[in-house]
This record gives sequence, structure tokens and C-alpha cells, in this order.
Amino acid sequence: MRDSQSESYKNAGVDIEAGYEVVTRIGHHIKKTMSGQENFDSLGFGGLLPLDTQGMAHPLLVSATDGVGTKLKLAFLLDKHDTVGIDCVAMCVNDVLCVGGKPINFLDYIACGKNNPAKIEEIVKGVTEGCIQAGIPLVGGETAEMPGFYPEDEYDLAGFCNGIVDQAHLLDKNTVRENDVLIGIASSGVHSNGFSLVRKVFRMTDRRVLEQTYEELSGQCLGEVLLTPTKIYVKPVIELLNKKIVKSLAHITGGGFYENIPRSLPAGLGVVINRSDVDVLPIFSVIQQAGQISERDMFNTFNMGVGMTCIVDPSDVNETLDLLAQHGEKAYVLGRVIRSHTLVNIVEG
Repeated sequence: MRDSQSESYKNAGVDIEAGYEVVTRIGHHIKKTMSGQENFDSLGFGGLLPLDTQGMAHPLLVSATDGVGTKLKLAFLLDKHDTVGIDCVAMCVNDVLCVGGKPINFLDYIACGKNNPAKIEEIVKGVTEGCIQAGIPLVGGETAEMPGFYPEDEYDLAGFCNGIVDQAHLLDKNTVRENDVLIGIASSGVHSNGFSLVRKVFRMTDRRVLEQTYEELSGQCLGEVLLTPTKIYVKPVIELLNKKIVKSLAHITGGGFYENIPRSLPAGLGVVINRSDVDVLPIFSVIQQAGQISERDMFNTFNMGVGMTCIVDPSDVNETLDLLAQHGEKAYVLGRVIRSHTLVNIVEG
């Protein structure tokens, strides 16, 4: 029983007791992310996690942080808050994978204009679902009530992830060679990037726009498709990393193909991709047509149906595709590595 309350602070817009209610509401969600070995106290100042470095000669800590961006505006319009937490986790853990790291924990930060305990619980429910998909514990977080800074019915959501990797197992893009194969792993949709453009295209000022259905989207409403959470690739990619058959990885986020794939390539090499080989999800065609957006801008803004790419030796292609298929991932040969000063060559053919 806490004896902490302040009428003056409450009158200024910050309800301490609502914060306590949030802690009570989210406790059982957080416990679902624990394996039973973590030391965690939601009332303390930090989460504790045993660090397993067994078998590592030079363990390195990998850290990543990200948010959900203006995709949150769609959650506000639809009053649906239980999936954006998955996005938050995904954006961080997928980045950790790209250096060869294994994610080991997660923390979230929620800033809001008014602490609505039921809404905060929904947000954290999504965060914990993301942690469960990634196989990591949610070891801490912060809910900041900031009246006058955020509107009462809005919030921001960000996350932080640690990972670990032995120095000898860091992915090294300099091992990539000409004629290596670029494999694309399918995305679940728009993920969490490009929503400022999406919102402009559809003039999203009220929920009626998001409730419209599209034949191209199999009759689903636009909001349902756009709020589909970012895919978390941890479990299948960790298995690929354990088999040491991946040379480099790229998480296809903001900037699309043209910004992210080059980060997985050494100097002097590029990739060539046949446009017809890209399995573009229908939502991207809907966005392109509605906004009259050029093909180049689409591939330079969105993932276009490819959430992650990996580069492997030609001899490892079948094993890579088979392993990903075993995990239920749709993956296919997207292109190949060539000698080129143009880092990403998307050609018709």
C-alpha cells in the first residue's frame, strides 16, 4: 500500500495514483516475457538480467533504440493501441540482428498527455507480445505523464534493446563477394516507416478514411492493413546466424531499398534486382496509385514487401530458403551482387 499522493500535482495534470494503477495492470503482461530466471521488480529503479557469455571469447553488447513514428496517428484515430508495441519491439530487435547480435532484453518508454491506465495497459500488452515473439524479457520501462506537452488523448512510444554477440561472430559485409545472392524475406506490410507520406496520400484527418475497404486488399479496411504490426525476424535469423551462412543483413526500414541494402555491401559492389522478381504487397500498389508516387520514390521510402534482406554464397541459397520456410517465412531470391558504383540497380526484366 503506497502512501504517495499529491493533490497539487494532480491539479497540475499529473496523477500519481493513475501511475500506480498502470503498474498493477501491466505486471501480469510483463511476467509473460520472463523465462523465470530474470530478476525483475517493477517498483524498483532498474531491471536485472543474468548475462550468459558462456563460450564467448570477446562478448560485445549491441544496443538499438527506435520508436513507432507517425503510425501512432492511425492508432489514435482508430482507438486501437494493442499492436503498436509490437512495432516498437520489432524496429529495435531487427536492427540488433543486422550486426549478428542476439537480442537479450527490452525496455519501453511511453510519454502521454494524460495517463489513461486502460490505454497504457493496451500499449504494454503489445510490447510484451513483441517481446514474446522475440524471445526476450521486458525488464523495465517508463510512463511519463506530460500535460501541456502532449494532447490528452495522444502519446509517443519508443523502445530500447540490448543484444550480445561474440566479436568473432560479428557480421562483416567485407566478406560479400561478386555473384553472391541477395535473398528477400517478406514483410507483413508497411511496417513502421513512411507513414508521414501515407497519411498525406490518404488525407487522414478522421477514421472514416481508415474504415474504407479496398478490393485490392481482399476487402479489408485500409486501417486494418496499415496497422498490421512489423514482422519480428529474430528466431529464424538467429538460426541462420548460428549456422554461419549469412554474410550480411539489412533491415528494410525508412529509406527503403536504396538506403538500407547498401549498408550491407562493401565498397565497389552493388546489387541488381529485377523489378518483376519483387513480390510487392497489394497495399503498396494502393498507396502508389492513390498518391501518384513514382516507382523510384516507392522503393526509396517503403519496404515494398521485403522486410529484411540477407546476402549468402550461391551454395547456401537452398539451405537458407529451406530454413526460413521451416519458420513460416516467405523468402525468395531477390537479386545478386555485382561490381557496380550504383549500389542498388532495380531493372525491368
